[in-house]
Amino acid sequence: MKVRSILVLLALLPSAGMAADPTFAPTVPNTASAPAPAPEGMVWVPGGEFSMGSDKACESLCDLDGLAEDASPIHRVYVDGFWMDTTEVTNAQFAKFVEATGYKTVAEIAPTKEEFPTVPPEALVAGSAVFAPTPHKVPLENHLQWWAYAHGADWRHPAGKGSSIEGKENFPVVHIAYADAAAYAKWAGKRLPTEAEWEFAARGGKSGELYTWGNDLKKDGKF
Repeated sequence: MKVRSILVLLALLPSAGMAADPTFAPTVPNTASAPAPAPEGMVWVPGGEFSMGSDKACESLCDLDGLAEDASPIHRVYVDGFWMDTTEVTNAQFAKFVEATGYKTVAEIAPTKEEFPTVPPEALVAGSAVFAPTPHKVPLENHLQWWAYAHGADWRHPAGKGSSIEGKENFPVVHIAYADAAAYAKWAGKRLPTEAEWEFAARGGKSGELYTWGNDLKKDGKF
């Protein structure tokens, strides 16, 4: 198949762990080299054929990682080569986008009564979810146990009101919804990767491992 050069913005999402399974066939990468010199800040992902998805044997793990039911069954997918950002989009990069366009993220806009009719009016305040450490161990199936909605939390105020990104210009931008990421990508002359492209890149040439670093949830006993 012809390898197409595609500019792709690195997605602001974590890679999904897939179950190790003997039905996973090895990844067959394309051997063609990049069609042109790399654009600044990007790397060529050669694409190829790989086993995408997960199997029913990973149901408990899928619940833990929030994997969609449509990830099954495992199926072979071919992706053309594409360019991908070498890092996540940074606060500094996103700030340039906002300065140039006046864009407001989803987290900066207060939700409406029409969107959330059962929520009290006083709770309809702009904000986002922030990490809230628990005082004791909790089951991992319910993510709401360690995330809390914080008024005023957005990309400029990652931990809520009073916080800032000063000194964190090169940190990955956070509190970004899909619409925000798509708007940034369009402004930058790029696009978000497809699910298949993201999974191919996240696997790093591996096939069937639970995580990008291997099959152990806690590498060296640590998350």
